[in-house]
Amino acid sequence: MDTPSFDGWTCPIPLRNYPTVVMGHGAGGKMMNDLIRHLFASEFQNELLAQLGDATAFDPKLSAGQRLAFTTDSFVVSPLFFPGGNIGELAINGTVNDLAMGGAQPQLLSAGFILEEGLEMETLGRLARSMAHACEAAGVRIAAGDTKVVEKGHGDGLYINTTGLGLIPEGVDIAPANARPGDAVLVSGTLGDHGIAIMSVREGLAFESEILSDTAPLCGLVADMLAVSLEIHCLRDATRGGLSAVLNELAEASGVGIEFEEGLVPVRPAVAAACEMLGLDPFYIANEGKLVAIVPEEWAERMLEAMVKSPYGKEAARIGRVVETHPGMVVAKTALGTSRVVDLPAGELLPRIC
Repeated sequence: MDTPSFDGWTCPIPLRNYPTVVMGHGAGGKMMNDLIRHLFASEFQNELLAQLGDATAFDPKLSAGQRLAFTTDSFVVSPLFFPGGNIGELAINGTVNDLAMGGAQPQLLSAGFILEEGLEMETLGRLARSMAHACEAAGVRIAAGDTKVVEKGHGDGLYINTTGLGLIPEGVDIAPANARPGDAVLVSGTLGDHGIAIMSVREGLAFESEILSDTAPLCGLVADMLAVSLEIHCLRDATRGGLSAVLNELAEASGVGIEFEEGLVPVRPAVAAACEMLGLDPFYIANEGKLVAIVPEEWAERMLEAMVKSPYGKEAARIGRVVETHPGMVVAKTALGTSRVVDLPAGELLPRIC
């Protein structure tokens, strides 16, 4: 990632005078105006954001049969920078992915920043630039924003709230309650990377192989899947609670049982070793660039082929199936040939991972 330079901002002098965020940057006056115009608007520039009004006007240009998808999320991850990513790109990717899980192609985002007094301006610039790069990669624009500043000791550096708007194509009906017995269960890649990457930084753990966050925009992957067939029953990104939370939520919402084979779930050796050392189950660890798909059996193989060809689905795998028995329950088949119930996590194994 490029390191922002004060010299690259459109009006560097006011910001150079304040190397850290102060309360005045959230007071609604000239200092706040300088911050918005010469840091945020400079990085996120587009004709919608350039309106700089209390509300941004736009034409959604819906075609016949299209629907709007709308989501919001807040990001409080600590630390702000972690192996493989940072809170800025995570905020963009997380919101883009929430839209994509409904089959929507993301269009516009808003970004609200809660800054802590004392946050280094260079850090804020790096995060803003990272967000701009993530928007470009996902094909979205930030159309509106907000900035607030809280006293030192009350904000842990930076929190970000994002809201997203997307378009759902005609004929797409993806929902948690749509899983049917006989459906196949697919995952888009290795699980547990993000949670273990965060833990390695927080706990000062060193592993033989570096573990990086998997934060990534999944809208392109979903578009590739929909190009195979619109008949995708369920999509979920396996964030907090990991695979276990997603499968349990889908099983309960659809009134079906779900079975998967532990040996078919892709987990990086370094992540598996870290989980074993820490006494954690990789199926409960958070991800930020992986999805779970439930699709009709007749489309499973072709869907998997399309996923593997996509940049963010190269390690996709078929891991299980939807069954009529034990509705609302998820069962894993172990390497020993036994079965175990995979419950919802009782609590947050690793808080503030997103």
